[in-house]
Amino acid sequence: MDQRLSTIKSWLSDVLNSEDFTITPASSDASFRRYFRVSQAELTWIVMDAPPSQEDIAPFIKVSQFLNSQSLHVPNIIAQNSEMGLLLLSDLGTQPYLDMLNNHSADNLYRDAIDSLIKIQCSDPTGIDLPRYDSKLLQTELNLFPEWFLERHFELSPPAFLQPLFDTLIDNALSQPQSVVHRDYHSRNLMVDAKHNPGIIDFQDAVIGPITYDLVSLLRDCYISWPEDKLEAWIHYYFSAAQQHELLPNCDITTFTRWFDLMGLQRHLKVLGIFCRLNYRDNKPNYIDDLPQTLRYILQVCRRYDNLQPLADFLSSNNQINALSK
Repeated sequence: MDQRLSTIKSWLSDVLNSEDFTITPASSDASFRRYFRVSQAELTWIVMDAPPSQEDIAPFIKVSQFLNSQSLHVPNIIAQNSEMGLLLLSDLGTQPYLDMLNNHSADNLYRDAIDSLIKIQCSDPTGIDLPRYDSKLLQTELNLFPEWFLERHFELSPPAFLQPLFDTLIDNALSQPQSVVHRDYHSRNLMVDAKHNPGIIDFQDAVIGPITYDLVSLLRDCYISWPEDKLEAWIHYYFSAAQQHELLPNCDITTFTRWFDLMGLQRHLKVLGIFCRLNYRDNKPNYIDDLPQTLRYILQVCRRYDNLQPLADFLSSNNQINALSK
């Protein structure tokens, strides 16, 4: 890592034509990417450090250019070196949604986020070559739940009903209108901006997939939760806007809510597995703290639908898992 930092400083010296700058950690994420804030006089930028042996910056560049072309507020690429895995980006600030959300700010912030999401979904998906969120990818993600959460974290054998349930979730995802999906559209990846809210980051894993996926990421966020009446109001705000933009042909609110609930279940089962994998495989234990909220979402949805009740019963019958959800 020290060698990488030396490489970054040397590259910045060439890019900025100066050694008169400071560089400080800005953030890291669940991958091998790291981010640094670069300051020079009153100017700041962000460096993305993506070691080429572990990360590919090409998807970030491609999606950034596409979202920029749709007038969305994403970082501008100031300089790049693909061989080194380095990008110099415009700085979208230091205030993620997660730090700024409260009972007074939430309505305006979420409506801004939904308006930007609608803009993403209205973009022409043929304008960018993105992977499909197909049955294979959905199944691969769902497999993380039995492998890492049940077997590794709790030493439990997966129940026999799990694959038929997965099939239901996959069918639900594929039956929805398909659009550009950010894939991590939540409070840690949206930045509060007084002029162009929100700033959108961490979009390199974008795909073409189910229209409810990003809305679930936003409203059933693993890092912050809200009362059901607020969620219902924001869902209706989205639904009305999506109908106006003809994103949901021949769809009523009951059908949409079921799509939303089951899409959330797919996402949260995957996330339970990812959080455990980050702990055991990648030595990033902090994500374990976010298991309880994610599990509560799963139980909440399962108890709304008769065909999902076996999963709720299975999870609740294990004392350790049950205690985790409290």
